[in-house]
Amino acid sequence: MSDKTPVTAAVRMLRQHQVAYSEHLYDYEDKGGTAVSARELGVDEHAVIKTLVMEDEHKQPLLVLMHGDCETSTKALARLMGRKSVQPCAPDVAQRHSGYLVGGTSPFGTRKPMPVYLERSVAALPRIYINGGKRGFLVGLAPADLIKVLQPTLVDIAIAHGA
Repeated sequence: MSDKTPVTAAVRMLRQHQVAYSEHLYDYEDKGGTAVSARELGVDEHAVIKTLVMEDEHKQPLLVLMHGDCETSTKALARLMGRKSVQPCAPDVAQRHSGYLVGGTSPFGTRKPMPVYLERSVAALPRIYINGGKRGFLVGLAPADLIKVLQPTLVDIAIAHGA
């Protein structure tokens, strides 16, 4: 792993919006998910926010920002959006929409503008850790800054693991 912090489209967007953030590099593990990044950073997985690229039945892409230790109710999201269905995009499709490799997807600086849906309880956390646009790289910031930059729709669609 390089100790040099990458300058990604996400980092450029955060700088452009003058967002205060911390940079966290860690050893990426394929299919390790937020459990690995939380362990490597020594933070609660609930504060590690995953960026999910999804699409509705018309193949219109959207982003869902969810606690690392929760699943997303796609049925509840589809209902809230007034759509028939919402499902995760295939990895190659997600990459085309976001411009990021799966495992390194950031909601900041995506290739295409997409609507963003943020799990409401994320906004109540004191600090969150979210992908900075590269595998093995998270940025830490205040949820209020994420909300200011991305203007997400707040939703209640979390399913606790094991529920």
